[in-house]
Amino acid sequence: MQREPSMEDILASIKKVIAEEKELRTAVDAVEESLDPADSDGGDDILELDEPIEAAPPADLGPPLLDQDAAETTRHSLEELSSVAATVPTGPAVNPLEEMVREMLRPILKEWLDEHLPNIVNEHVKREISRITGRKL
Repeated sequence: MQREPSMEDILASIKKVIAEEKELRTAVDAVEESLDPADSDGGDDILELDEPIEAAPPADLGPPLLDQDAAETTRHSLEELSSVAATVPTGPAVNPLEEMVREMLRPILKEWLDEHLPNIVNEHVKREISRITGRKL
């Protein structure tokens, strides 16, 4: 049986995706800058083989999915929600005595409501109709 993800899990996932996209865009920008022929000093580039070669991310990511301002506003709102959700106290622990009293009173309350509620509602409706129409019922 799988549990549904909590609000914190969802927020962490959204933040992770936004951060990964930002890192990927930064990496693409860095690769594009290093490949820019205008930055070349005219000398031959030498590949040093003593350092591991990093795989270059795909160069064509297209325009960003979100405007930077919209992303920041969204991130701020999600962080605010996360902080509020983290500070909400958990529900009170169930008191066994209170639970037992509720179970005992439930049938008594149901019986009283079944007997008296229709008359109470009927009287209030009659009074309201009389008030609205100005006629006694």
